[in-house]
Amino acid sequence: MCIAVFMWETHPLYPFLLFLNRDEYHSRPTKPLGWWEGGEILGGRDVQAGGTWLASSRDGRLTFITNFRELHSRPHTKTRGHLSVRFLQSKKKPIEFAKEVVKEADQYNGFNLILVDLCSKSMVYLANRPKENGNFVTEVSSGIHVLSHANLDSLWLKWGKRIMEN
Repeated sequence: MCIAVFMWETHPLYPFLLFLNRDEYHSRPTKPLGWWEGGEILGGRDVQAGGTWLASSRDGRLTFITNFRELHSRPHTKTRGHLSVRFLQSKKKPIEFAKEVVKEADQYNGFNLILVDLCSKSMVYLANRPKENGNFVTEVSSGIHVLSHANLDSLWLKWGKRIMEN
């Protein structure tokens, strides 16, 4: 189960604190944290598809992604980890990039994507599920947030409601 707990603009010294656990199939090959070719992106890398679940850039941008839990995923969709790479390679503001991705969001299996620009103090959340709600783009408010395999700050069966109450 992938889960991210993060604080946004609530700590007096650190505008962003992130605690993230990535849990993927053990047979899926990955590269550990490191600078990618070209030296502009720092993150782990999915060797199978070439994307990433968590990475940052030298210019203060950061992104992470979780899968949205679905009963049936489509086998021939674009890889979600490339969304993070594209954001870090772009010069777009998080909200601009998110609005661009919305146009193609149906080409991916379910995802939750966080886009951060620390220099401009901007954080955006984008989800393409559940389908009945359409695509969802919103600026993240200051506070403590939890993201797993459902929408941002949703209760999740494996961790229960205690986290959200505290």
